[in-house]
Amino acid sequence: MARKLKWIHHADMAIQRRPSMRREEYLEWMTFQGGKRIPFTEIFGPLVGLKEEWEEQGASPEELDFSAFRYRAPLRTGIAVSLGRMRDSAPRLVEDTEQRIVHIDDLGRRMVLMKGIATIPLPENYPVRNMDDWLAIKPRYQFSETRFGADWEERARKAQREGHALHVNIPGGFDEPRQLMGEEALCYAYYEQPELIHDMLDTMGATATRCLERVVSEIQVDILSVHEDMAGKSGSIIGPREILGFIKPYYRTAWDLLQAHGARLFDQDSDGDMNSVIPAFLECGVNCMHPFEPAAGMDIVPLRECHGKRLAMVGGLDKFALLADERTIEAELERKIPPMVRTRGCMLGMDHRIPNGVPLRNYRFYMRKAWEIIEREEQILYGS
Repeated sequence: MARKLKWIHHADMAIQRRPSMRREEYLEWMTFQGGKRIPFTEIFGPLVGLKEEWEEQGASPEELDFSAFRYRAPLRTGIAVSLGRMRDSAPRLVEDTEQRIVHIDDLGRRMVLMKGIATIPLPENYPVRNMDDWLAIKPRYQFSETRFGADWEERARKAQREGHALHVNIPGGFDEPRQLMGEEALCYAYYEQPELIHDMLDTMGATATRCLERVVSEIQVDILSVHEDMAGKSGSIIGPREILGFIKPYYRTAWDLLQAHGARLFDQDSDGDMNSVIPAFLECGVNCMHPFEPAAGMDIVPLRECHGKRLAMVGGLDKFALLADERTIEAELERKIPPMVRTRGCMLGMDHRIPNGVPLRNYRFYMRKAWEIIEREEQILYGS
């Protein structure tokens, strides 16, 4: 009989980290400049279903919300300015059964969420096939005063005074056109409708520039973030040619502006095997990536040897090691933690969500052993 799930929504997977690294300490460490305390975190949290497994194994409420576990994560706050699509309607529910939830989103996409399997719905259709379709929704990506949240500046200054690093997010140069067209149509469009993709990214870049010029005139932005998820185990969906020809001008529009005003990290989120395109993204200005999935060939130790201080790293510890035994877990941690922390520029953590089937006892051991190694390395490096 299938287990009855209590935690089924994306928000249910959120975890409590109790961030403790102040802005300057974190930024110095991640940019290879200094710092003595090694950051260590859980990037995403559990997969749907794991919390029920742990509850059956005797997990405390604090273990289920992860507040029982010790992390050393940065104090970070997003500036309340929206640089992506402006939504003009609420989702319309179509179906809600034991198996799935279906809704129509603001773009008219039919979005399907399979309960107990995923927490993020996937589209079954897309709104853009050609330039005319894009022009119909283009105004949602253009500048308007409504992009600035109420009291955005005051809230950012307050977070800054409290020691938070401030970040902004731009839409993905691959991911946002993918949301509008779908992966297959987008890949054809690079060759058959290049002017369409250029106009999408030029529009997003112009909006980012106009908004960020106002932001940096008042507030110090520390981190630029972008979500792409553009690779699988067999590699990136697009190659260096598309990245340099389409995405680079867009990325550089935002990053060059922010970097000129003191921003230090440009962090890209992409799962899968990104090895072949890392050099292209370094040229685009990216200097930090996550989550580095070993199962997709993203091994942080040789990647550090290859890219050195050009690329900071978040994640990288193999989640599947926790499905094995304590010896396997310890071997994974001993192989990766010491060489990474000795060069700085890393925030180690599991390479994605904690898989179903990971015993609670293994996660407890993983946390104990990781801190044992981290504290040993801190003593070796800094005598503290």
